[in-house]
Amino acid sequence: MSGRFTVLETGPLTTVQDAGRIGKAALGIPRSGACDLGSYRLANRLVGNEEGAAALEVTFGGLALQAESTLVVALTGAPCLGVPFNGPATLRAGEVLRLGPPRTGLRTYVAVRGGVEVAPVLGSRSTDLLSGLGPAPLSAGDVLSVGMEHGPMPGVDLAAVPDPAGEEVVVRVTPGPRREWFTDAGWASLVGQTYTASSDSNRVGVRLEGSRLERARDGELPSEGMTLGALQIPPSGLPVLFLADHPVTGGYPVIAYVAAPDLDACGQLRPGQTLRFTTRNVIR
Repeated sequence: MSGRFTVLETGPLTTVQDAGRIGKAALGIPRSGACDLGSYRLANRLVGNEEGAAALEVTFGGLALQAESTLVVALTGAPCLGVPFNGPATLRAGEVLRLGPPRTGLRTYVAVRGGVEVAPVLGSRSTDLLSGLGPAPLSAGDVLSVGMEHGPMPGVDLAAVPDPAGEEVVVRVTPGPRREWFTDAGWASLVGQTYTASSDSNRVGVRLEGSRLERARDGELPSEGMTLGALQIPPSGLPVLFLADHPVTGGYPVIAYVAAPDLDACGQLRPGQTLRFTTRNVIR
């Protein structure tokens, strides 16, 4: 071990995340991992960590941690008040890193040089809120160890990446396996209306508020496989957009899938933010 830190405050939710449990869906185990993989990977690169090192995922700020030894950290994703972002910073022993609420976005990633050292479960250090696998969400008073450094620092002072969107988000979709369960009017409504992210959302999925989608047939399905980015339509007629901790099976029809490059933006949606779906290419 090369260091450690103490959690003083966690905010609404802080978990340990990495790239997830890949390739285990056939065993009933979801991928989990960071909701915004791009921001998570950038944070690790900025401190020279190996691919897949564990970091902290902080939901809507509020995290406070105290370095028990000198640490090099990088914060990415939702930019919180009071701390530097998108570049490496040094925390001396005894110093406190405190995150205010983010200006935009929902999830902030804190990488520590050497990685957060917790015991892996089925090949991953990720906290999975749905299955309960991995370490428990952090609590005040937790002391976490930092792993050994693996490589040189990248020599980057600041990564020129945009903040998560603060206004409406537009993401691309393709028809899902149960598109025919909905009328053409239902599909047109999906890609024509503006949805609002519900406060009843979490790492499992984002519930969307808007107009019901018209179905072409009644009844429900036997359970079938579910993947990240699926837009499942329960009896309410309103989509649920599955995120990292989604179930691996479900019995409600999937009308569409969000394009993989747009999933990170979905992981940064905060309650009350608006979202539109499109079948056209979006310039980012």
